[in-house]
Amino acid sequence: MWHDIFVPDIPTAEKAVRTVLVYLAVYLLLRLVGRRDLAQLNTMDLVVVLLLSNVVQDAVIGPDFSVTGGVIGAVVLMAADWAMVRVRTRWYWAWRLFEGRTNVLVRDGRYDRRTMWRLGVRKADVEQVVRRDGGSDVGDAKRVMLEPQGTLRVELHHAKRSATAGQIDALEERLSRIEDLLRERTGSGPGGGGEEGEEKGGRNGRR
Repeated sequence: MWHDIFVPDIPTAEKAVRTVLVYLAVYLLLRLVGRRDLAQLNTMDLVVVLLLSNVVQDAVIGPDFSVTGGVIGAVVLMAADWAMVRVRTRWYWAWRLFEGRTNVLVRDGRYDRRTMWRLGVRKADVEQVVRRDGGSDVGDAKRVMLEPQGTLRVELHHAKRSATAGQIDALEERLSRIEDLLRERTGSGPGGGGEEGEEKGGRNGRR
């Protein structure tokens, strides 16, 4: 029993090669087909991801059901992902090669249907992101872009941009300072207007 649990049925080197090859193959498939942010996955996307993990399972583990073999596969998988991240971070050409570039889906309120069809992005996804960022419809968007990480980013026309709570607070603070300066200059602030008030009172008294 202990032999079956802890002794791998295939060599460690073969296990590592299998894991790295499957990792690269799945990465390239997702890169070619197009990726979206996890929050934007629909039911069909989720089914594909679940089935994909089940399909490549045997290719990763091979004829090995030992705990040690599973741990080795997990360690190799995490190490491959760590190395991939470091390579993309260090060299820009590697980032462009593995991550791709930003794709514009909407420009000046008009859909780029060819790009959306190629990337598998629906109009409903774009409209939802535009409304989430403060627009009423796609016509309010200057550009909608699909980032390499799969995130949809919206740039609204200047007149359609909504202010954040922090911007409103900063504007109110600035207006308050302007009002204080105006009161000081006109002499209507606290303790102000003494000489002007006396002068006006003297004029009224002489009249």
